[in-house]
Amino acid sequence: MSLSLSSRTERGHVIAALSGELDIASAPALREQLLGLLHHVASRLIIDLSAVSYADASGLAVLVATGRRARLLGGFLRLAAPTPAVARALSITGLNRHLDILPTVHAAITSPPRSPRRHYGTAEARTGTGTTSTAHAQPARARTGRAWRAAGSGELRTATAACSPTPAPGAPPAPAASSPPSCTPWPGRMQAPARPA
Repeated sequence: MSLSLSSRTERGHVIAALSGELDIASAPALREQLLGLLHHVASRLIIDLSAVSYADASGLAVLVATGRRARLLGGFLRLAAPTPAVARALSITGLNRHLDILPTVHAAITSPPRSPRRHYGTAEARTGTGTTSTAHAQPARARTGRAWRAAGSGELRTATAACSPTPAPGAPPAPAASSPPSCTPWPGRMQAPARPA
């Protein structure tokens, strides 16, 4: 099944109604059509997904790229009325946290604009009433029990000194213990651990 697009303008918004399957076969043509609808005067785009029966990663990538282009032009992209299959694809990919998705075209037109900046680690979800709730998500590493953080400059100097036969200027003296097995001293360099054959 192919994908068709019809567009209209309503209250300063360009509304693109899609019908069919949003997949790898239809993605290139859809990209051209959607980008053709965007320009400085009409950069507020609403995509009506109520008649889209299927969406894959290629089709969703077109929506993300169109949203970026709309923001570059000073506008926005909103997705309206996704079918359950499309809503599931958006949820599985996590795009539902990054794209404005509203239950109806009317809600997409009348909803106030969202903040243009998104913060990493927050998930914003719209409810059917148009209110916004925010939930804080944890990075994937936090679930494994290992917390990751950037090493400080002192830690980097200490690690370099432990692996180097000559200390770097301003570096603290090397620890009394032997160098870790993963460090083979080279003059001023660290060598990656040897790989088993």
